[in-house]
Order: sequence, then C-alpha cells, then structure tokens
Amino acid sequence: MRIRVARPDDAPAVVALRAMVYPYLVRGVESTRKMLAEPPPKEGWTAFVAEVDTRVVGWVSAQRVGSTSTADVGDIALLHVHPEHRRRGIGTALLAAATDHLAPLGVRRLRAWAQPDSLPFALRHGFEASRELRYSALDLNPAPALPEPPPGVRLRSIAELDPHLLYEANAASSVDEPGDVPVDSVSYESWQYDVWDNLGLDKAASTAAEVNGEVAAFSLVKRDGDRMWSDYTGTVPAYRGRGLARLVKTVALHRAAARGVRVAYTSNDEANAPMLAINVKLGYRPVAAQWSCLAELT
Repeated sequence: MRIRVARPDDAPAVVALRAMVYPYLVRGVESTRKMLAEPPPKEGWTAFVAEVDTRVVGWVSAQRVGSTSTADVGDIALLHVHPEHRRRGIGTALLAAATDHLAPLGVRRLRAWAQPDSLPFALRHGFEASRELRYSALDLNPAPALPEPPPGVRLRSIAELDPHLLYEANAASSVDEPGDVPVDSVSYESWQYDVWDNLGLDKAASTAAEVNGEVAAFSLVKRDGDRMWSDYTGTVPAYRGRGLARLVKTVALHRAAARGVRVAYTSNDEANAPMLAINVKLGYRPVAAQWSCLAELT
C-alpha cells in the first residue's frame, strides 16, 4: 500500500470508488479530472489516493476553508476506503497525509465527515461528532408537476443570467445556512470555480426566480448522465416566506427530467427544517446520513 497525491488520470478509478461507497453523490469523471488538474484557487486544496498493487482503494481531499470568516479551519473531505481494504491502516494513513498537508497552511481546527458506521474511526482519532446531514433521493419518473409562478415572479434558467447577479444571491442566501462555521466569506473567484465553471452544472435546468429584476431565489442542478445533484437552493432573505425556494426547485427538477435526468439527490443539515419540509413535499426519501466531526490540529 502507498499513499500519493492524486493525479488527473486517477479520475475514472476515483469516481468508481466513490460510487461504491457514496452511491448518492454525483460528480462525473470529467469534472473530477478537471478538479485534479486545476485545483480550487487560493485554498490549498489537494487530494491523496491509496494504492494497493496499483489499484486505487482510498481517497481523501483536504483544504483550508475559505468560505467562512472563522479563522484557521480546514476541511478533510470524503475520506473513504474500499470495503475490501478496510481495517488495514489505510484510512489512518490517508488522514495523516491530509493533516500533514493542512498544518503548514495555518489550519488549527479540523472538520471531517463520517458515515454513521465510520464514527468510531473518527472518535478514535480525536474528532467529536457535531452535526447530522441527511441525504435524500427523488425518482423523477414522473417529475413534479410544473407550477405556475405567482404574479410578479419571472422564472429563468441561469444560462440567461449575469453570473455576478447569481453569485450575489448565493452569497446573501447562504449566510445563515446551518453549519459548523458560517458561510459568509465566499469570494467570486471561488464561487465561479465551484459553481459557474463546474463541468457538471446544468445551466439550462438550473432555475432562478426574478422579482423586480433581482434574483430572489434559485436552485442549482449538477448532473452526471441521468443522475443529478441539487447543489444548492436558496432564497435571498428579503424574499423569504413566499414559496420561492419550492417553486424554483420544482421547476429545476422538472427541467432536469425533461433533459434526461431520472433520479435526483440532495443533502440537508438536520437543523434546516424549511428545506427539509420542501423536500418531503416534493417526495424525496432519506437514503443515508453523515456527520460532521470536529477536532483540534495539534
């Protein structure tokens, strides 16, 4: 077994491994290849794979969190090992590679993610469980009925929008998202990389609601073949309470289904009652859970 920095040509193996461990996540080979070839700007992002006999059997990524005003926080994302190769020290080696990468970046607090059966591993390595995340799925055959927008609301695909306007709506709507740290410091450059220039973003299906010429709410669709991920649905605070989040998400799902998507996935913090209620009304069913876990980097 060896741990090494992930390379762009690892993308097919990485996606296949992720599909086995996290079948409800959606990121295709080409978007994974681009992420490895052109990492996110300014946040010290990197990824490691574990190999056994040249076969990729493990993965982890690590970065300093640049989307928050909270200082010195680092993310260790999606540490996972092929089921046939667990309990051999591979996960521990991947975690060590990630923390060794983050320490020189000034990171002092760590956030990682664990499926329920991986919580004992996290606890043994000094993490504490913090927040529960619910993953949900929706069969789009048939898709939700296409609703009529209320008076004064114009529905548009985001392909028609100035991306700066969508970024501003995204930034305004995400400030009070439930989480371990506030999402209150997202630069346009980072947002452009993560969202607008993402190869998986379906700009025709992703939908925004305009009110008086302003982006009031939106729902983003990232897809891989006939699977999609509801990347983010948000409403600018001044326009909340009007049903716009459910409206744009329903329209985005309908448009995605018309473009060949057959199943939609999403995730929500268990404290995000308004969005969970919308998803339940749309017919989403829970398929998995995950916990954020926090630790100090010593």
